[in-house]
Amino acid sequence: MNENAIEILAHAKTNLWLRILGRREDGYHEIETRMVRLALADRLKISPNSTEGVHLLCDDPNLPTGEENLVIKAVRTLEAHVGRRFDLKIELEKHIPSGAGLGGGSSDAAAAFRAINSLLGLGLSLTELSRLAAAIGSDVPFFLYERSCDCRGRGEIVEPVSESAPLPSFQIFLCKPAFAIEAAWAYKHYARSTEYPEFPYAVQGGPWGEMRNDLERPVFEKFPILGGLKNWLLQRSEVQAALLSGSGSTMLAILREGVDTEDMQKAYRDRYGETGWCWIGRTLEG
Repeated sequence: MNENAIEILAHAKTNLWLRILGRREDGYHEIETRMVRLALADRLKISPNSTEGVHLLCDDPNLPTGEENLVIKAVRTLEAHVGRRFDLKIELEKHIPSGAGLGGGSSDAAAAFRAINSLLGLGLSLTELSRLAAAIGSDVPFFLYERSCDCRGRGEIVEPVSESAPLPSFQIFLCKPAFAIEAAWAYKHYARSTEYPEFPYAVQGGPWGEMRNDLERPVFEKFPILGGLKNWLLQRSEVQAALLSGSGSTMLAILREGVDTEDMQKAYRDRYGETGWCWIGRTLEG
């Protein structure tokens, strides 16, 4: 490996709760959410480039690698801030699915901010990086903190959970049907959406606080398969709580310790087939 290269993990996230408080004058929604990082992660390798410019390579052929990619947006934001162009090669190994409510693109961008700041010795503080990150995505600042956080505003106001009372790690099951959901769509349709009596929306308890995701309302209305999936998860003896992860389309289940994870995955595959995606792992402490 190039000794000047930096390899960095970009962890996925999930939301233990997400409350929508109203629509702001700038068109965004005011929210309160608690986000935790997952062991699931993409991997970035960033190294000086022998040719001019920034080149992003990705092992997922379906992911755009041009100026619309959040990693490239992070690079351009840093270039504009320090007033010079970078010559970099960025290799992105994807494990977090897109359009899943797991923050994969935002986490990749935050990892790029951190890695480039270190690799090129830019000397930017966490506060400065957070301000830059907020300009390209509401979730991006959260990933810079590398711990569980409560987020407000449109998500860019980040307050790390106290180190004196960190959140414990717990086992989770993620499952995602073979379609994606754009976060902007879910927020746009929140106000006019309704709850359906056949789906559970009630607050669920947990040792980390009350669990509820207000975006379940528009998402279950358009994609009832996800409301049915939540019902199915809550009926499983292995599951302590379940809800939509972010804006979806991933469903999150908090598992009881010591359950047979292979049996859980098999049950999901037997019911919903092989076309979707599922993962069992843990949250990261902090």
